[in-house]
Amino acid sequence: MKLVKTLAAKALIVTALGGLAVMNGAIAAEAAPQKVAITTIVEHPALEEIRKGIVDQLANEGFVDGKTIKIDYQNAQGSSATAGQIARKFVGDNPAVIIPITTPSAQPVAAATRQIPVVFSAITDPLAAKLVKQWGKNAGNVAGVSDQIPLEPQVDLIRTLVPNVKTIGYVYSPGEANSVAVLEMLKAAAEKEGISVLAVPAQRTIDISTAARSLVGKVQVIYTSTDNNVVSAYDALYKVAVENKIPLIAADFGSVERGAIAALATNQYNIGVETGKMAAQVLRGVKVSDLETTRMDDLDLYLNPQAGQLQGVTIPQTLLDNATRVVNAQ
Repeated sequence: MKLVKTLAAKALIVTALGGLAVMNGAIAAEAAPQKVAITTIVEHPALEEIRKGIVDQLANEGFVDGKTIKIDYQNAQGSSATAGQIARKFVGDNPAVIIPITTPSAQPVAAATRQIPVVFSAITDPLAAKLVKQWGKNAGNVAGVSDQIPLEPQVDLIRTLVPNVKTIGYVYSPGEANSVAVLEMLKAAAEKEGISVLAVPAQRTIDISTAARSLVGKVQVIYTSTDNNVVSAYDALYKVAVENKIPLIAADFGSVERGAIAALATNQYNIGVETGKMAAQVLRGVKVSDLETTRMDDLDLYLNPQAGQLQGVTIPQTLLDNATRVVNAQ
């Protein structure tokens, strides 16, 4: 009888220890940082602001890199082939959420997985990019925040700064769906005001200067969208603008800091913040199909009077008085 009791006691101890091990394993697994994958096609100030907004918002909601989450950030250095490789790597790593910034990064990620949650950021036209079928909720694993802005106010700003405008120049990357979408919207908005648009494609960053020079004598202003190829080579575009007194009007604050006269733009950091909010919901277990793909409604006016002088434009005082921010003020 004593032997039986002894064996039974040992069995209870083993069972208890096993249960404790399982419990400890569960606690350890629960405490392990969740993987968060972030990628962008190239680095420039606007995209850095978006990424900062994402990381800051995640931290504000308790998802701190190196503690509760582990962020893997990859930059494709402007290469679509590299963007595809990064997408495949991320899928193999199986993170809790993938956050692609820009259309060239989001498209290969969305094509590479139907299971891992994807929360995109700064996609100008997610419908044209075939990331989602509609604004709002969508079935599947993809949702996010668009940086699409209405083009009618952009044309109004151009006309205010360059009253004699007849033709708007537009340098763009034909391989970026967002840039092609903006071109069509710009044409439609400009046509309503009796203004034409002369678009010049630039396949590579090194083609930006040549494309801009081809517009000299043909346009009265150059409008730039958040085309990643163009923005990353803005210095070359600025040089052409100053040498030939062609005003540059942009769609992001970073480009105003780098020489555009003005931009009526969505705050890039806030785009990141909104993206971070969505990603945090996913990390808490919310299904992507329950999230709404949305656009930012706020538009801020940024001005650069010094760039205006160098490009032959004096910014009206009424615009300066109503600007969200003025850089390089005299």
